[in-house]
Amino acid sequence: MCEASAYIVRRDGREELILEGVDIVEPEEGSGGAIRIVSIFGEQKVLRARLKSMSLVNHKIVLEEAG
Repeated sequence: MCEASAYIVRRDGREELILEGVDIVEPEEGSGGAIRIVSIFGEQKVLRARLKSMSLVNHKIVLEEAG
């Protein structure tokens, strides 16, 4: 499988798993900087965050909180 797990780095530096099996990462239209992530199971989350890093080999997406 090619899906990734998405993590968010909180302002205090903690890395927290937010969604597994992520298939889609895209900007949320009209949200002023939010990102929508969608899993292969249809679960969706919209976060005020920005992309920090992505490793397709390691199946890991790291977002950081946007202020």
